[in-house]
This record gives sequence, structure tokens and C-alpha cells, in this order.
Amino acid sequence: MPNMSLHKVEMPEQNPDVRNKNFKEVALGYDEDMAVTEAQRCLNCKTRPCVSGCPVNVAIPDFIMKIIRGDFIGAYETIKETNALPAVCGRVCPQESQCEQLCVRGKKGEPVAIGRLERFAADYFLANGASKAKKAESNGIKVAVIGAGPAGITCASDLAQMGYDVTVFEAFHKAGGVLVYGIPEFRLPKAIVQKEIDALLDMGVKIQTNMVIGRIKSIDELKQEGYQAIFIGSGAGLPNFMNIEGEDLNGVYSSNEFLTRINLMRAYEFPNYDTPVKIPEVAAVIGGGNVAMDAARCAKRLGAKEVYIIYRRGEQEMPARLEEIHHAKEEGIIFKLLSAPTRILGNDEGWVTGIECVEMELGEPDASGRRRPVVKKGSEYTIDLDTVIVAIGQSPNPLIRNTTPNLETESWGGIIVEEETGKTSKAGVYAGGDAVTGAATVILAMGAGKVAAKAIDDFLSENKEEKRL
Repeated sequence: MPNMSLHKVEMPEQNPDVRNKNFKEVALGYDEDMAVTEAQRCLNCKTRPCVSGCPVNVAIPDFIMKIIRGDFIGAYETIKETNALPAVCGRVCPQESQCEQLCVRGKKGEPVAIGRLERFAADYFLANGASKAKKAESNGIKVAVIGAGPAGITCASDLAQMGYDVTVFEAFHKAGGVLVYGIPEFRLPKAIVQKEIDALLDMGVKIQTNMVIGRIKSIDELKQEGYQAIFIGSGAGLPNFMNIEGEDLNGVYSSNEFLTRINLMRAYEFPNYDTPVKIPEVAAVIGGGNVAMDAARCAKRLGAKEVYIIYRRGEQEMPARLEEIHHAKEEGIIFKLLSAPTRILGNDEGWVTGIECVEMELGEPDASGRRRPVVKKGSEYTIDLDTVIVAIGQSPNPLIRNTTPNLETESWGGIIVEEETGKTSKAGVYAGGDAVTGAATVILAMGAGKVAAKAIDDFLSENKEEKRL
């Protein structure tokens, strides 16, 4: 019998006053009974609208029906058919604006908790049924993937399953991309990411770390080494700044540096991990996206007495997930909305001492459809603090585009591709994820990796056929 409750089964979580002092995972996950009860809310619609809302087209009703029957391993295997990273997506995907947004149950009450069920199936498999991924028979064709983030991992996984000899070139010392340097441990444990990376290695994919393509090797040099197709999934790791007075003071971080030190280099465990980071007394994070929420919540966990989110629009306009905003508020983060920084203050030694802001009000919509913030006259105020974290977005690093002839890019740095294939202007080179779109979501990057893998297979298959003729 269907469960016709209007509400999702509540997700167990750490108490906010406990979790804001540790880096353990906030959401604790469903147990078997919770998962089955929530799965029974699914109506198994014939039209399957939820599937069309998933960028990688997971067969959502199918895996949920398997959970209802108690076939938890089978549920995971169904997800894995189209999603290379189920345990990751179950934790960080914005389901509320994708699959769950289209769920029929959401018309009267809450949608089915698709993300929570995906996480449950993945965690159950990793704990009870994990087996090495099968290695496909090799076709002997070499393909290079640049970047071991969500787009690169997905593209490499799909290509490996097709039999290609795939090598992933990762600039950092550890694979995972934004999954390891950007998303905090309390949202996505690094052990989960490592298990997904291990599965990729089991499939025969080779990963070379500390390989900065564009510096150590160029795209053209990879071609000369026999890689017959190349996928660029290098992400958007170049931080944007506000260009206001005081941004060069000590105590001002880009969100990239702050989160990389904490997440990938485990600064929160210093001195066990030899990566120091300044422990703030009072911190302000500039921005309103998920990265801003992550930085603010990390600063709180490091021991900051007060942490502010300063955002120039209102809460309704914030691009962060509702869940992340809710968790940040529960953990004591102070929201200064409709505010914009105008100057960062410092002392004679060059350290941050405060930030000057001005209040804003919303005017007419801008090109994005959101109401444009305008300054409210006479509304200046100052916050005394010692740390400022700038989280207003990232752009693709210019290194690859500056060292790759005939690779067309947008004026802001994104690689120009055919939307249907990920094909770039350079023969045999494909791209996807944040390197193309700018900073976006994990699942959209994964979708781009899948699209490119199929296009690369089509391209190389055509080449093989031409050689036979």
C-alpha cells in the first residue's frame, strides 16, 4: 500500500549546537525502515516526470521500487547504470530544483525524498555489497581526461565501460576536484569520495596527480602522445574578487583558498595535518551561494565566535540550497541580507580589523531575472572583525585556453562547445562542466561528462570505420 503521508520521513541529524563544533556529517542518513517507509510514498507514475528532471536520467521510480521490495543492492545498481557517483549525488545534488521539483507528490505536500533514498541505497551498497567494478575489455584506444572532478570522473567512467584506455590528469595531489577541495567533510565525507575514486581505478582508469595541463604538458602534446580524444573537465578554480579597497589585507581569503586548506588539506585537524589556517574571532563571508554557506559553516566550526553572511540581495534571491541556508541558520550563522561591502579596514601591520558595508534595496529585475540591488542612501555601517572570506563565484583558469591554439572561449573564459556533444572548436577535443558553464552544480557537470563520453565514442567509432574503408 502506498504511504500517502504529505511529509517526507524526517532525516536524522546532529544537534545544531553540537555539530557546529565538529566536522562530522550533519545528516545521519535513513535506516532500512525509514527508507522503505519513504519509498512507499512514490506512486510509480507512468509518466515518470522525476526522471526528466535528472541531468543524468537516473531511473528513479525503478530504484525506489527496489527499495520498497527490500532489494537495496539492486536499487544501487539501477542508479549506477547512469550515475557514476550515487553516494555523492545523494548528499549534494539540489534535488529540490531538479527531480523532486517535478515529483507528482509535491503538488499536495512534500515530494518524495529522492535524494535521501539515493544516499541510502549508495551507503547500503558501500557498507554491505561493495565489490570491485568490472573492467571492460580494452579496445586499445587512448583517451585523456583533464580534471578528476565530477565531469572528468563521469566521462572517464563511461569511457572505461566502453573499453577505452583512459588516463585522467589532475592538477591537485588528490583526485576528486570540488568534491574534495570545495565541499566540507560535514556535507560530503572524503572517505565516500575516495570509494568512488577507487571504483574508477578498479575499472582500469589511470589517474596522474600533480599534472597541471597547460604547464607540464599541453593539449597538443597529449595528442602527440597518442591520445585520440581529449575531454577538458578542469572546472572553475579561479576565484572572483570584489575589487574594493582592502582586499589585499592579511586575513582576507578567497573561498577557494579557505575551503581548500580546510577540506582537502585538513587544516581543521592541525597539527595532525600540517596545514595551518587562521582561526577567526569574527568572520564575514561575502556571497549567498552554497560556497558561501560552506565557508561560513567551516569558520564557525573552526571556533569563530561570530560568523556573518553578507549578501546584497534578500533571502529569496539567494542561490544557495534551502537546506544549506536552513542548516547555517540553525548553527548560529548571522545573515546580513540586503547589504554590500564597500571597504575592508585594516591596521598599520596590514591585518583586517573590520568591514564597511552599505544597506541595499531591490529595484527592477536585471538580466538574470532577479531584482537589481541599489544602494540605500545614508545606510553605511561597520562590523569589527578579523577575517573576510570572498565567495562571489569562480571562473575557469586561463591556463588551458592560453596554451591551446584554436580553442575558442567566451570573453569570461568558458570554453565554447556544441551543447549536444560537448565538442570544442579543436578537433578531437571535448569539454564540459564548470570549464564551460562557470561554477554550477555537481550533477550538471556529471551530465556534461556523460554527453561528452557518448560524443567521444561516436567520434572515435567513426574514425575506426573510416580507417577500415
